[in-house]
Amino acid sequence: MRPCLYILYWTHSGPACSCSSSPSTVTTDRARTMTRTTTSSTLLTAALLCLALPLLPGATANKAARRRQGDNLARLRGSPWPAESSVSLAVAATDDRASRHAASPPAGRSKEDDRVDKLPGQPSGVDFEQYAGYVTVDAAAGRALFYYLTEAVGGGAAAKPLLLWLNGGPGCSSLGYGAMEELGPFRVKSDGKTLYRNPYAWNNAANVLFLESPAGVGFSYSNRTEDYSRSGDNKTAEDALLFLLNWMEKFPEYKGRDLYLAGESYAGHYVPQLAHAILRHAAAAAGKPSSPINLRGIMIGNAVINDWTDTKGMYDFFWTHALISDATADAIGRHCNFSAAAAAAAGSNDKCDEATSEADEALEDIDIYNIYAPNCQSADLVSPPITPSMDNFDPCSDYYVDAYLNDPDVQRALHANVTRLDHPWSACSDVLRRWTDSAATVLPILAELLKNDLRVWVYSGDTDGRVPYKGKEKGSLSLVTVRGAGHEVPSYQPKRALVLVQGFLAGKALPDCETCESG
Repeated sequence: MRPCLYILYWTHSGPACSCSSSPSTVTTDRARTMTRTTTSSTLLTAALLCLALPLLPGATANKAARRRQGDNLARLRGSPWPAESSVSLAVAATDDRASRHAASPPAGRSKEDDRVDKLPGQPSGVDFEQYAGYVTVDAAAGRALFYYLTEAVGGGAAAKPLLLWLNGGPGCSSLGYGAMEELGPFRVKSDGKTLYRNPYAWNNAANVLFLESPAGVGFSYSNRTEDYSRSGDNKTAEDALLFLLNWMEKFPEYKGRDLYLAGESYAGHYVPQLAHAILRHAAAAAGKPSSPINLRGIMIGNAVINDWTDTKGMYDFFWTHALISDATADAIGRHCNFSAAAAAAAGSNDKCDEATSEADEALEDIDIYNIYAPNCQSADLVSPPITPSMDNFDPCSDYYVDAYLNDPDVQRALHANVTRLDHPWSACSDVLRRWTDSAATVLPILAELLKNDLRVWVYSGDTDGRVPYKGKEKGSLSLVTVRGAGHEVPSYQPKRALVLVQGFLAGKALPDCETCESG
């Protein structure tokens, strides 16, 4: 175990302390926070806590770090989850989980049945409709996907397109990340109970449909445990297509409406593959009643697209931003070949492993999803609630969302967890056990989408070290860089993200963010 340096610092709830494994992580910015006004008694209490913390048996400064989007693929691709996974599931193929469910999902629920009258802690003055519930994609397996729809603000739903949002992982929640931390109409305050409005929500521009996919993510589920060991790119795309077709039977006013697909991270696979499935479905329907899905374009953020360039670009980013040494970067350049062909042919490469391990160690105290963002120092909820400024990213917000979505009153309001799942809601799934297929590249699919005259935008925050990109434009393909944003662009730069999606939906030229304010 590396030694701890206990640091006294300031949070939104007052003075606190945390353990740093490297004295070099004590930055001047953190030191400057100590100049904030506080009482000497409060400061003394926090200082004594820092002094006492190393003496307390088993004490830690922070809760365990949450698994992030992008962390799941290496754990799921081709390998079962490790034995210490927090969820224990039977592997028997015949297990239908019937004994674990006290109720069956309601059959034939209508649109009105799925209407959300009001969410717990919701602010007043809400001027849009909300719906949430389940859509069955495999009745025999009892497999159903959970959705949350926020229609356009100000009664503009009928005139606005439909935008389907998917988060990545694979295995991370579009409800928790997308709706509650990024582009949804509400965000959760620090008490884990109260909501506040996001003025830059994407339902200012479209009717936004958040889908938790595949089954096993968030509130989505299957009554066959074996489905959680069969998840993969192809199955996820098939189920998402079935979801859309069945969902439009419940919401027929969206049949034929302009549809755009958007997402981030591993949705760099989900979104193009779903778009491809929609094109195949439309082709199969030729000469028959037309498909109700009118796909117009896709937009993917900080997207996992091509394994070789994604991984190489990540280490290049670390070096150009002085996060790893010249020697480490040189060793990676000399010994590592990240192409799928090289990996299959060469097998293990000890020198490459050693070089990348050095890089990982250097990055231990840095959030590579936004290299300039603060880390969450206290996962505790704060009451009375603090309403963060939309201009300042709160690194602890995922803990507030976790508490909110595990509240039984919230689940009832969302018509969620109707089968009483045997696991809590989590931002990234502990239920999925294996990812059976994951293409090394989706570039051929993107090329096919462009040939079918679909608009394709790929955007990236410029402080994201996980999947870095640079902006370019060619024909219907646009590569966009969002200044000051990390992996989840709408979290870090909500106003710029709204300008981006408005331009995308309108088919306008890329916005000039020299005139686009931060926040």
